[in-house]
Amino acid sequence: MMMRLNKFIAHYSTYSRREADKVVQDGYVRVNGEIQENPATQVDEKEDIVYVSGKQISRQEKYTVIVYNKPKGELVTKSDPKGRRTIYDSLSHEFKHFVPVGRLDYASEGVLLLTDASHVATALMTSDLERRYKIKIKGEVTSEMETAMLEGMYIADATAGGHSHSKITSMQFKPFLGYQIQKNAHNYSTLKVAISEGKNRELRRFFAHFDAEIADLKRVSFAEIELNNLPEGKTRFLTRSEYSALFTFLKSEEKLAREMAGSKPKPAFKAKFNKAKPAPKPRGDSKTNPNGKRKK
Repeated sequence: MMMRLNKFIAHYSTYSRREADKVVQDGYVRVNGEIQENPATQVDEKEDIVYVSGKQISRQEKYTVIVYNKPKGELVTKSDPKGRRTIYDSLSHEFKHFVPVGRLDYASEGVLLLTDASHVATALMTSDLERRYKIKIKGEVTSEMETAMLEGMYIADATAGGHSHSKITSMQFKPFLGYQIQKNAHNYSTLKVAISEGKNRELRRFFAHFDAEIADLKRVSFAEIELNNLPEGKTRFLTRSEYSALFTFLKSEEKLAREMAGSKPKPAFKAKFNKAKPAPKPRGDSKTNPNGKRKK
């Protein structure tokens, strides 16, 4: 996509549009090795290489991801015809347009990620990243359950544990990434499990197959992202290290998609630069959240 040079700089850096105009007009900017002094110069967002005083402008997209500690008794949906409470009744106004990364059902709680970038949500939802849960079931953890957790299984009739209106009738379960039995008793048992999928009520269907109803289900982490003592019903932004891990994951997904499509990225233009005077630093560096988006 083509865009103005000043817009490109402002979009992919912490320079304001006015600051971008100035660094271009003052001769600090090169596009594919050539100095450009017109802020209206058209650049290809995907192909052209833009430098400000010898430093390449990264095309890392600006998006925001938050962690919400979902309580029980909230639906992960915009609205409910039955008038039940949804997560958007609890989220602050600035997050009303965010989309959830997957679902936690009405009776479940814990880590729920939301983002303002639909492609980020899709990449995370369809990934095999580890999801960890703490579960309380009615009854004992049996040897049959352990075998199924270790080896995976296929259930031809997986309606038990699902919603009555669900169209899913059968389900294939991959082997769990891990599990730890914390308490195994006749009445109730507790365990921690790690899985790599986020299918519809997957864990409830799994244990229901063994006539073990889940009494409590809490997601404690998604990949490297944990609650970090986040109170129930509250949100937090990702930390810098969490954003870094997320960016690395998304880049690897893009690379895999290119390889599967049989295409290779165009090599970056390597330009030799004369000694350049340093460009003035953008104002307001302290007014950015961890992924580089300027706060309003």
